[in-house]
Amino acid sequence: MSSSRFHKLPPSKYSHKVLKESNVHEAAKYIKSKDCRNIIVMLGASVSTSAGIPDFRSPETGLYANLARLRLPYPEAVFEIDFFRKNPLPFYTLAQELYPGQFRPTITHSFLKLLFSHNLLYRCFTQNIDTLEIRAGVPAYKIIHAHGSFASQRCIDCGQPYDSEKMKDHIMRKEIAHCEKCRGLVKPDIVFFGENLPEEFIKAVPNVGLADLLIIIGTSLTVHPFASLAGMASPLCPRVLINLEKVGDLGRRPDDVLLLGKCDDMVRELARELGWDAELEKLWEETRMPRVEDDAAEEEKEESKAEEAPEESKKEKEKGVVKEKALEDKVDDLAEKIAKDMSLTEDAPTEPARTERPATIEVVQGEKLPDELVKQPACDKDEKEKL
Repeated sequence: MSSSRFHKLPPSKYSHKVLKESNVHEAAKYIKSKDCRNIIVMLGASVSTSAGIPDFRSPETGLYANLARLRLPYPEAVFEIDFFRKNPLPFYTLAQELYPGQFRPTITHSFLKLLFSHNLLYRCFTQNIDTLEIRAGVPAYKIIHAHGSFASQRCIDCGQPYDSEKMKDHIMRKEIAHCEKCRGLVKPDIVFFGENLPEEFIKAVPNVGLADLLIIIGTSLTVHPFASLAGMASPLCPRVLINLEKVGDLGRRPDDVLLLGKCDDMVRELARELGWDAELEKLWEETRMPRVEDDAAEEEKEESKAEEAPEESKKEKEKGVVKEKALEDKVDDLAEKIAKDMSLTEDAPTEPARTERPATIEVVQGEKLPDELVKQPACDKDEKEKL
């Protein structure tokens, strides 16, 4: 494969400290060296789009762009805790479409399992709530869900945990779950705007400084405090960005490597350089899901038809219009479902009293990390070895 696909960094007045050159070959060489033992990965929403899960901020196909058509004050309201208290139905309808078990992990998720299999994955910080990392075979203790996930649920007032099977049943039937203790509203442990981030995320933040390599995949690095993690790696820690475009300050350090393109394509290229491509494909094959594979076969059939279409259709296919249209239709259907459900709800439920739960350090979704958290030292090396 031509090296022209990889973004070339501008000349730097600083010499490389770890890598001889900023390219995929040197990155792979470093990963296989004795100096690289602890890899930290940061995952964003673009990692899951090839699994059929829309991201949030894409102008045409993102969830926010399509939810704007609904009778919401603004699309982000579906993930705001105050709005949820007044009307939880839109979120429950959305959750039914996004609930785990309906999507197959991508090749990028299997790459995480590959790193774990080689005893290289120290931690994976993910913005995603879909739990596809665990579905790909990565142990839960290696995953830090920065924005929570569907893996657990509790009352938003008293904090009482709620049974997973009951929660799934309520979401699938789009019936609002209430706490069995105080009758408060129940939702999955997904961080809404206006809520504190999970304690596990806060405690894990300093560990970024222990990384021998930081790999950032499929994120715009615009949502804080998650975006702040990229700048917390040691100056001597190489950083690899796998993304459609350059984001954040990636590319400013001598040992930054930018692999710009689709996540799955770039991950496959990195695996080939490592000599692990066959192993990666085998791990991904283990995640095969019959229903999902049927959908993929249908998509391949549609693409085959597009190849036989007139020149105009070919140009649309080259621009990705065919695939984006399919994703947009899926989100449109979701928007219609939510609009229909909301039309059945005339009165918003009375807002219950809220019981605040104390937190040692408050880190709120959408805000930067507080100085006392950024400056605290990482855990001891000996302690890390126990994890």
